[in-house]
Amino acid sequence: MKYMLIMRSNDEAMASFADVDFDEMLETMGRFNDELIRAGVLVAAEGLDDAAESVVVDYGSETPVVTDGPYGETKELFGGFYILNVASKEEAVEWAKRMPMTGPGIKTEIRRVPSIDEFPQDNEWIKREKAWREATGQV
Repeated sequence: MKYMLIMRSNDEAMASFADVDFDEMLETMGRFNDELIRAGVLVAAEGLDDAAESVVVDYGSETPVVTDGPYGETKELFGGFYILNVASKEEAVEWAKRMPMTGPGIKTEIRRVPSIDEFPQDNEWIKREKAWREATGQV
């Protein structure tokens, strides 16, 4: 089963890492990533750019409205993610507990990623997506 580990933090937590040496951060995260790779559970992992560089598309009106930056009322920001292929939610939780570069104000949300095989296999759109996945090696 695949699970997404979504790293979230608040402004204070992000500020606490402002003085961390970039090479030290890469070393720390690299060691954790290497553990995931050696365990054979890592599917994907990415960090995200500063939320101040983002845009938001709001569909609350007839014409979508695009604004700069994250939502104004956001108390936590999505900073990156891992996708792991593990046997259970409990195993995903155990990996999340080992996550480096954590502390007060930092959380990891864990959500299962349903497999395409869980959707109706006779649906034309599912058939098309499966064909695309096979053609691109994403089976």
